[in-house]
Order: sequence, then structure tokens, then C-alpha cells
Amino acid sequence: MGSNAFAALVLIVVGLFFLARNLGWIDTGLGALLATWWPVGLVAVGIGMLLKRK
Repeated sequence: MGSNAFAALVLIVVGLFFLARNLGWIDTGLGALLATWWPVGLVAVGIGMLLKRK
């Protein structure tokens, strides 16, 4: 995964988070969300590294 694709995915995820929060779909703050879901970022980086290797 190129750095441009990774940056684009990060922007999309952050944008979707703020949209969902503004629409009232989630009621938690960004800090609580990151504290819960930070391992997903590690998994995504690992998958990206595996896919880039091939």
C-alpha cells in the first residue's frame, strides 16, 4: 500500500467518524474511541506490510 493510499484511507476514516458523530450515530469522543480501537491500526499496518511484500 503506497503512502498516498494510506493517507487517503486515514482521511476517509477520520471523515466518516466525524460525520457519524455529527449525525448522532455515535456518542463517544475521539479519545475514548482511539483508546478502544487503536489495535485495529496495528492490524491494518501489518496487513499493508504483508500485501506490499508480494
